[in-house]
Amino acid sequence: MGHIIEQIALQREHTIVAAIDINNYEDFESEAFRSADVAIEFTTPATAFDNYMKCFAADIPVVSGTTGWLDQLDEIKRQCEEEGKTFFYASNFSIGVNIFFAVNKYLAKLMNSFPAYDVEMTEIHHIHKLDAPSGTGITLAEDIIGEIDRKKLWRVAQTGDRKFDPVSSEDLVIHALREGEVPGIHEVRYESDVDTITIKHDAKSREGFALGAVLAAEFTAGKKGLLGMKDLFNAQ
Repeated sequence: MGHIIEQIALQREHTIVAAIDINNYEDFESEAFRSADVAIEFTTPATAFDNYMKCFAADIPVVSGTTGWLDQLDEIKRQCEEEGKTFFYASNFSIGVNIFFAVNKYLAKLMNSFPAYDVEMTEIHHIHKLDAPSGTGITLAEDIIGEIDRKKLWRVAQTGDRKFDPVSSEDLVIHALREGEVPGIHEVRYESDVDTITIKHDAKSREGFALGAVLAAEFTAGKKGLLGMKDLFNAQ
């Protein structure tokens, strides 16, 4: 993702003042890094929060697409509210996925009135992805639970197990699969005795995620507070 983001940023005539990974972590202290208007962060759940703190210490706004760290989100919110920091987060920066989020939420709202339909999800990603379910999968699941009264929480099937018996009918099952180099597939299925309704987003490459991250960075530069894709869409 870092390489693709860099390519798109350069195509859009931005300047990359620093590129930091595990091999040059000390560059967080460099003058080049401190000159940045915004930092784009795509790393791992274990390293993301520390990276945010490094950026905040340099008073640099952060755009992050890393998932699996949200147990520390309250501290990010606190620093945005009390210390004037800037943080833009999305579980998925793809424009298409965010349209899919809206469709998913609308369909769930309709399905709340039709208890004959049960719902489950499948998300498939490349074998290098560390968290399961994906952040996108969690967003979809939480939006469904927020709209459908008969679903109370989501549970994850074991990786590779497409047949999973939920603990109760109130469970929303997520099948989180890791296969090959799949950029990302998310599917929501409603099934009754008479038919099946399916909505699906299938990413063809990672370019859509990278472009969305660069657009978010352009939007975030110069702003304050906790931001997300809704803010970006509302500004269009």
